Amino acid sequence: MDIVIIGGVAAGMSAAARLRRLDEQASITVVEKSGHISFANCGLPYYVGGVITDRDALLLQTPEAIKARFNIDVLVNTRAEAIDRTAHTVTVTDLTTGAARRLHYDRLVLAPGATPVRPPIPGIERALTLRNVEDTDALAAAAQQARTAAVIGGGFIGLEVAENLVRRGLRVALVEATDQVLAPLDPEMATPVHDALRSAGVDLHLGCAVTAIGDHDVTLADQTVLDADLVVAAIGVRPDSQLARDAGLECAPNGGIVVDRNLTTSDPHIYAAGDAVAKHDAVDGSLVLVPLAQTANLQGRRIADRIMGREIGDRPVLGTAIVGLFGLQAATVGCNEKRLRAAGRPYRAIHTHPTDHAGYYPGATQMALKLLVDPYTDAILGAQGVGPKGVDKRIDVIATAMTGHVMASDLAELELAYAPPFGSAKDPVNMLGFVDENLVTAKARTIQWHQLAQAQDSGAVLIDVRSPAEFAAGAIPGAINIPVDELRERMDEVRALAEGHEVIVHCAVGVRGHVACRILAGHDIPARNLDGGYKTWAAGTRA
Repeated sequence: MDIVIIGGVAAGMSAAARLRRLDEQASITVVEKSGHISFANCGLPYYVGGVITDRDALLLQTPEAIKARFNIDVLVNTRAEAIDRTAHTVTVTDLTTGAARRLHYDRLVLAPGATPVRPPIPGIERALTLRNVEDTDALAAAAQQARTAAVIGGGFIGLEVAENLVRRGLRVALVEATDQVLAPLDPEMATPVHDALRSAGVDLHLGCAVTAIGDHDVTLADQTVLDADLVVAAIGVRPDSQLARDAGLECAPNGGIVVDRNLTTSDPHIYAAGDAVAKHDAVDGSLVLVPLAQTANLQGRRIADRIMGREIGDRPVLGTAIVGLFGLQAATVGCNEKRLRAAGRPYRAIHTHPTDHAGYYPGATQMALKLLVDPYTDAILGAQGVGPKGVDKRIDVIATAMTGHVMASDLAELELAYAPPFGSAKDPVNMLGFVDENLVTAKARTIQWHQLAQAQDSGAVLIDVRSPAEFAAGAIPGAINIPVDELRERMDEVRALAEGHEVIVHCAVGVRGHVACRILAGHDIPARNLDGGYKTWAAGTRA
């Protein structure tokens, strides 16, 4: 069997290596347009910043090593030009010599990845991108000669590039056309990320697009001019699906190649995987673009299994992702609240602010967690986390729970590893389950930070149950301070306030607020607790 694979990074090389392990006799050829294969593209920003000092560490395999171990022919600096589906050939061009030839295939695997978005901004040709090893070399060399830099785009790559340019000693501006960085996060969850960027000295410009790139500066839509010896475009990527389109293969409206559950394209002899493929969202089943390495590697492996006769089923994607930024972790899985609201899908939101491990053990730090739940089925729709430590494993647990169809209230039942340096007897994930359980059983009612102002305008009374010192340090306008430990002795005062009005209570993060609601319920005064407390409200109103 002749197998040709277009693309020699995550999905392509996973498919190639797995194919050889399953079949010693197949003829396997990999075509890669760059000069390197199987490189660690997720590590590229960290080489630019000097965290990874050995460039060769990024090169996980070489064509020579692949040939020696797996007997796979790898053609680097070679571009696939056209697919003849009738003749089962691919025309390729050697970019070094210009020579063209045709490769025969019995099975063809498309894994070309994605290409950086480069909008038609005047001067955009000066902007560097970061997608492959050649890009990395160019960016590292340019950073050595620069004092100032402008990074266009506040996604995962943009933030990693900004952080690593700061590490190199550059004065960095980050420009994001929307009102926040990291679109998968909701506004109140993005606020700590904005704070981390500004604290590190990054000149953050939100809600303002770049309109022109000059020789040594960039101009924004509000006429701000930023010094920029170096400009990096990290606006996003789009599927590299033109080869598939030209061959008449079905592509989705978002540009991704359409594949079935066996990762087969609209041609039964052609498979596709990785960033170029449209994937099925695990929450709502829609076709989405998720350019993540773990999914690409898995799809490459699954294609090899299918070619060799094994029945497979491509799993839907949750979009689980994380970024580290100036000592902060920000992670996400599934849907965010913005997307659910835009789709008109009902949900309930839960905010907590636990510590990463037992508070009495030295070094505990506070994180913010957000869980989104289907109010009718109790299915987990998504989660987000931001904090210095421990966010990664909590989001991973929730991603695993979503994959296993564990209900939100069942998070309370998970038996997770505990010792004081690593967690709490009631792990933050368990606590999310407890809160959800209270909501399911009507032991608690909550209101979200973005709903509070409207409720107050409608006459709701807001009682702040924190201490007087906390109240004096910062309070929500209109709140009345009655500490939780004084509620019972001041119940007549509360009854007077509640006469003809809805009662809302809040504390710092929601825990004392829940206690206050239960106390009031015991005195026949219904109340709602501000979800996530003052901390979530403050982050949301500053977003």
